Amino acid sequence: MGALPPISADRYSMSEGGTVADDTRPDLSGGFPIQELTAHRVVAGRVGDDDVIVVRHADALLAVAGRCTHYGGPLATGLVVGDTIRCPLHHACFSLRTGEALRAPALDALARWRVEQVGDTVYVREQCPATGSTHATSSNERTDHPGSVVIVGAGAAGVAAADMLRREGFRGSLTMLSAESDRPCDRPNLSKDYLAGNASDEWMPLRPAAFYAEHAIDLHLDSRVSSLELSERRVRLESGRCIPFDALLLATGADAVRLDVHGAAPSQIHTLRSYADGRAIIAKAGAARRAVVVGASFIGLEVAASLRERGIEVHVVGREKLPMERVLGAELGLSILALHQAHGVVFHLGTTLAQMDDTVAVLSDGSRIAADLVVMGVGVQPAIALAKQAGLLVDRGVVVDEYLQTSAHGVFAAGDIARWPDPHTGERIRVEHWVIAERQGQTVALNILGRRQRFDAVPFFWSQHYDVTINYVGHAESWETLEIDGSLDARDCTVTYKRGGRVLAVATISRDLQSLAAERAMELNASVQHPPAASG
Repeated sequence: MGALPPISADRYSMSEGGTVADDTRPDLSGGFPIQELTAHRVVAGRVGDDDVIVVRHADALLAVAGRCTHYGGPLATGLVVGDTIRCPLHHACFSLRTGEALRAPALDALARWRVEQVGDTVYVREQCPATGSTHATSSNERTDHPGSVVIVGAGAAGVAAADMLRREGFRGSLTMLSAESDRPCDRPNLSKDYLAGNASDEWMPLRPAAFYAEHAIDLHLDSRVSSLELSERRVRLESGRCIPFDALLLATGADAVRLDVHGAAPSQIHTLRSYADGRAIIAKAGAARRAVVVGASFIGLEVAASLRERGIEVHVVGREKLPMERVLGAELGLSILALHQAHGVVFHLGTTLAQMDDTVAVLSDGSRIAADLVVMGVGVQPAIALAKQAGLLVDRGVVVDEYLQTSAHGVFAAGDIARWPDPHTGERIRVEHWVIAERQGQTVALNILGRRQRFDAVPFFWSQHYDVTINYVGHAESWETLEIDGSLDARDCTVTYKRGGRVLAVATISRDLQSLAAERAMELNASVQHPPAASG
């Protein structure tokens, strides 16, 4: 992934219990007392110019890079679980022994350093050579790998699956088919720093062009699939070309919903789903003085915040009574409303965009707003047409089992289209989260290789509004009780959603460690109710 600006950290040491020490950036190569390391305690500092953390696990002293390879989050303020560490920003997980990125959103490994204990002093020595996956096998060690894999879709799930397949030793043919003209990009950033003007184009691709060539991933852009011919085990493109497969991953994602707006020119109303969409909005924003954003949920309000950072007057139009109330509840909805109003956003709630009168947005309540830019963020629909045409089982998404396999053998689905049995809620769910799509892609890759790994990750997403970030773990389509610990006004709180006394989801603001702890608690609860699958 392209390097993003480093995120400063003013804390450097944290245990699972949450003890924090001040950041003095000690030179770890000069040594530090072993007493500073207790079980699961992190000591952080530097080796040369590199941020490094040291963790004691059992009898081993382990040193890895101190910054997450995703957005540069400070791992010292994350959560140690066994011999792994989790990033406080977006919940990536790394092996402390190998540095390997075990779970998305990070895809790249951490650098490692050799650690030596001399008497009661610990020294961090030279950097270790890079190692491959701890699970990777050579082609002559496995004979049950498929000869060819085709991935339809090049978003979060598709890229993560292709990456994991190669990391895990798959040496067969690997083809990715994308209907878009751009290489896979960091989609969550489109409505956040990129739209706000704080992230350059060079940071947006998930992988540089050379990555696909170096890993023998045959990426086809502008290649739309017309049909899945499952009985013949092949995919047909609109060009007429057919591509055979032994295993297939459907990762077609979702399409932005477009409301029918009377009087609107085809290019007048923008949606934000692709890299090209982002560039088009930014181009229009350059000369815009006033924007209308249709939709008061996550994408709409992230767009509103980003446009305000560009100095554009923003009006948000939404059918909702409160922003984000359906997902986060009225209390947090009111807090988010106040936050945006404090930044100058004008809300028109309980209404929608009815028509465009030249450059004037006419609302369903008769209000008229002059608009140089109109962005619609009213949700998405899963792109399941190919699955339906192929005869796969579909129910408000593509139905998959716990291994993410569809109703057809050797055909998997992941990301926005997949509806899977969630062990945390006991329900079959479908979510539209970037991180969950990546983790599903990684699980599919392992199962294509015969690992028989159940998908049991806890759903997670983050939403950024100015300097406030909401982290959300779990899934609560409805809840009976909502408990708030802390202060919404101070932007320092934990909101817990429960049904039947059971925690379904937890939203946090400025409490990254609590978010990680909530995720871990949900994992442990699900593992008790649903024991791990026997290895196949």
